Amino acid sequence: MARTENLNAILYFEAVARRGTLSRAAEELSVSPSAVSQQIKLLEQQLGVKLFRRDGRQLSLTLEGEQLYQSAGTALRMLKDARRNLGRSRETRRLNLRVAPSFGVLWLGPRLSRFVERHPEWELRVDAAPDPTDFDRELMDLDIRYGTGNWGGMHVEPVVDDDILPLATPDYLAGLGGDPFGQARFIDSARNLCQWDSWLLRNGIETRANRKTLLMDRSSMALQLALDGVGMVLESLAVASAEVAEGRLVPVAPKLPVLRFPAHWAICPSRYLGRKAVQIFLGWIAEEAERHAGEVARIVARHGLTVESFESVTELAG
Repeated sequence: MARTENLNAILYFEAVARRGTLSRAAEELSVSPSAVSQQIKLLEQQLGVKLFRRDGRQLSLTLEGEQLYQSAGTALRMLKDARRNLGRSRETRRLNLRVAPSFGVLWLGPRLSRFVERHPEWELRVDAAPDPTDFDRELMDLDIRYGTGNWGGMHVEPVVDDDILPLATPDYLAGLGGDPFGQARFIDSARNLCQWDSWLLRNGIETRANRKTLLMDRSSMALQLALDGVGMVLESLAVASAEVAEGRLVPVAPKLPVLRFPAHWAICPSRYLGRKAVQIFLGWIAEEAERHAGEVARIVARHGLTVESFESVTELAG
């Protein structure tokens, strides 16, 4: 019985330490504040130390309490992980995936039908969100994330490169005459790793001080403005390859190199790599990335473009 009481006491202690008062902890645990108080007193008696300093109803951790809280938090997270993993073992045909919104809509979305056709027995849940997954708290198997690849403590592997170049509709480009960068309205995507200021500086292009710029929060919005003939957009073929392949958008400066660097990554805790769902999806998306690379190569050849490759976007900035 003592062991059971100790486990209960640790659970109650962790809730009080995290919530700051007996009443809030009791509400979370669906018990009375007196029951929580009794468990805390029992734990302090068993350990022979004071775990909290009491200031009215507010509680703060002692040094010994802080040490126990760190250990208890780690242990409880491990138990939650184990419980989630056991639950997943009963759902071996479900994949929970998070993806950056524009990439999800413009790159992944049009390709998902091929995944479903190949794996019709799998349930697929896709969550398009701008923030990375907190794998300790969220029920996700894998995250396809846009960024520099710097996610500490995670398994990280590149999936799709960014191939950056300025694009516009044929009609808009024709209307700019012989000085496109002097006359154009510039469309930027706020979340892009490479934006107009960096691209212009790298290519030694000066524009007028009062140039017109439109800043969008998403690549999907920036692309739509360009397709509507509002201006020229600096974008990646990762999200604009279909528009360029179909001729709805064309390269503005074909003599300048396309800038290539890894930008879209698959991330998850290393222990998730043993999951069947993760293995299947990583294998499938690698094939789709290879297919996409072939599409980009055809665009590059058709427009007589050159490609300048970088190992990272930080190398590009340097």
